[in-house]
Amino acid sequence: MVNDARSQLENNKRLVHSFKTCQGTKDQDATMREILAPDYKRLRGGLVNLATNAEGQDFPEPGLFLRKAFPDRVDVIEDIIAEDDRVGMLWRLQATHTGNLFGIPPTGKKVDVYEIGFFRVSDNKITEGWFMLDELGLLIQLGAQMPRRKDGRLKAPPVTDAGEDGDAVAQRLMANPAPTLQDRNKLMVARSKSSYKQPEDRANYVQKRWGLQHLREYGEANGVVQFDPSHAFPGRNDRIIGMLAEGDKVWMRFNLRGTNTQSFYGLPPTNKRCEMAEVGIARFDGDKWVDGWYLADGIGLLLQMDALELLEKLGCKSV
Repeated sequence: MVNDARSQLENNKRLVHSFKTCQGTKDQDATMREILAPDYKRLRGGLVNLATNAEGQDFPEPGLFLRKAFPDRVDVIEDIIAEDDRVGMLWRLQATHTGNLFGIPPTGKKVDVYEIGFFRVSDNKITEGWFMLDELGLLIQLGAQMPRRKDGRLKAPPVTDAGEDGDAVAQRLMANPAPTLQDRNKLMVARSKSSYKQPEDRANYVQKRWGLQHLREYGEANGVVQFDPSHAFPGRNDRIIGMLAEGDKVWMRFNLRGTNTQSFYGLPPTNKRCEMAEVGIARFDGDKWVDGWYLADGIGLLLQMDALELLEKLGCKSV
């Protein structure tokens, strides 16, 4: 039974791997018909903020998988993990911007940005996909602002309050009578979002990437790094959407939640209630949490705060 379960996990990873590697090839359509369920649902698009704000603006279509905007697109898969019926995959989109991208005219610039996806598999078919691309990093590399809408409005992601309180997740994991090493590692990661957090959990920990990496680099360069999300949202109470564990890694999808009552990287507080999607990848050496890698929806947060002026300070010009 253990071998059967492992075989199914490897098959699930193969399906998700094929989802990405077939794109842009002559086998794309046939492969998609083979691996996607008839009722496949894309729960979130990778460029959801750019796409949502482009709706109804008569911008040129960027094409399937953005290949009109990035015809030489190559996706480099960096990691893939599976547990039960779920698969997580991390890759880098590498391309040249030679077509219109949701209202951003071609810049001719090369881009290299991270994207992450979470998938659900049932009966050897992919039934769900959830995606998040580093839109903030993409705009910085293009040197472009988000195009203005005709109505002058900005469409921000909704505050959904989705997910589960970190304390509840930690309590459930602590109640497991026979935890595996992966279960214990999950507990350590869940504790980081709960009142059960313990300093010794990260005694030998290294932060390899911050969720808002570009804003952190801006903060370090301009003497405002101390005004990070934990400072800007002092009452933040993140909610855990889901966790995956395989081998020495635990992946966690969560939402930062809070009200912006303090300065955010030098911006004055807006007193707006916000919710930012974020993914963390934790790596363990046995039962020691050795490093963490995070990716967050920076553009979505700036939209919720009505603070896109920060893009100008990051080198993004109006289009």
